Amino acid sequence: MSHSAATRARQGQNVVQFLPVAPLIRIMIVDDSPVARAVLSRMISAHRDLEVVALAGTAGEALDALKAIKVDIVLLDVEMPGTTGLQALPDIVRLGDGARVLVVSSFCEEGAEANVKALALGAADTLPKPGAGNFAGRFSDVLAERLRRIGRAGVERTGEEAIARQEAASIVTLRAMPDRTLGCIALGASTGGLHALNEFLCALPSRIGAPIFITQHLPVVFMPVFARQIETASGRATRVGEEGMVVQPEEIIVAPGDAHLGLRRDGNQVRIALSDGPARSGCKPSVDPMLESVREIYGEGAVAVILSGMGRDGLDGSLKLVKSGGAVLAQDEGSSAVWGMPRAVAEAGLASAVLPPADLAKRLAARIAGAAWK
Repeated sequence: MSHSAATRARQGQNVVQFLPVAPLIRIMIVDDSPVARAVLSRMISAHRDLEVVALAGTAGEALDALKAIKVDIVLLDVEMPGTTGLQALPDIVRLGDGARVLVVSSFCEEGAEANVKALALGAADTLPKPGAGNFAGRFSDVLAERLRRIGRAGVERTGEEAIARQEAASIVTLRAMPDRTLGCIALGASTGGLHALNEFLCALPSRIGAPIFITQHLPVVFMPVFARQIETASGRATRVGEEGMVVQPEEIIVAPGDAHLGLRRDGNQVRIALSDGPARSGCKPSVDPMLESVREIYGEGAVAVILSGMGRDGLDGSLKLVKSGGAVLAQDEGSSAVWGMPRAVAEAGLASAVLPPADLAKRLAARIAGAAWK
């Protein structure tokens, strides 16, 4: 309360304070069904912090609308006449100018390949349409929670909040990149991470002389599809980690959805050692146990890459890795669907680079090639 307002309050005068109002999350609905568009619009409009600003019946209409209107989230169906939602997804991400995409479709049932493909193409999240056994009548609440979770990252910040974010960004301090021989790459990601993983892996040299480990927050049913998608995109043999599996250079091993990915030495070999105990982050699989394990095995040769995701998973493991001489790279805010995990690492001063995924891969390629670091 200001000084003059406090004085008036002491004098018994009514004082009205106008608190800043958070901007509404602006949403476009893209679905070929008029009924679905109407139902989704009613559900969203029932929440005071959400606003439907555009409706489109085809992918083409959505792309045209994005040229003229600013939105925070595009709610996208998969199966539509002409260009499907998945086919249009990369263009929607490009024209959306930072808008997040939530794919809502009956094709996105648990374990469906459409889920992983949508996430890999740039969707921030997926959600199955309500059906038998889905959400027990709570779909409206689940949808609103999901929109809030991914939408705030796309809302333009103004005033004091923008200044605070700019000041926070200005104090991020980069560490020197170690020049040790690469022992391994350990990638951690969550919401928006599949697209980032693809960009990073595709930008790596074909030969790096080291294994790659991935912990991506996904349910166990997605893991076989996820591993196949990563193998196709990266051109590297990819396996879901199993207890005792021997680690090979140039190979990618992903954490199973029901256990943390760890490592152990067995003579001259490194083997997978899974664990299912609680992690501080509350995630399973969690990035932290993976980073602690690669620190123990590879030490100064370990490089962690923290990509898009909500929360702070990976922060504790990154701190321990840096203390042991390893390196940490973080995705930047502009390219992240949710700048939570990489932000925690960057603002803690643990990162040697904060860049888009492909540029992080190029930095790492320069280290592998022995280039000078600036």
